[in-house]
Amino acid sequence: MNKGKSASDSSKKSIAQAGGIPAASYKGKITTAGTSEGFRFDKTLFRQHPEFKQKAEVRADVIGPGTILVSLINNPEMENEDDPVVSAFLAFLERDMLENPKTITRLSADQIARAKALTANVNVTDDELE
Repeated sequence: MNKGKSASDSSKKSIAQAGGIPAASYKGKITTAGTSEGFRFDKTLFRQHPEFKQKAEVRADVIGPGTILVSLINNPEMENEDDPVVSAFLAFLERDMLENPKTITRLSADQIARAKALTANVNVTDDELE
């Protein structure tokens, strides 16, 4: 550990890969809990995000080799959010647009024409959206 830095300081240091926006990041360890394996994280995570209180039900989605996304189950704020990866991406976009509004630009006529051409033969019904 670096001199002069607490464990909680170093656990919050990482930066999101896309766009360099600071993201909350916490170090932990995989450990044994009774007859199961479990994850242990610094208390800072739980203080800063009380929705992850003890006994909260969570789901882990493997989104790539060596990478999981942990999300709450039965979270009223996320009731309509089916895909945790899409939810995480949309949250990233929202944060980026709020923090960098000058980077938001209109689509050009060429971009709109290209999108229409790419989706010209795509048919989607409401049943596919649920």
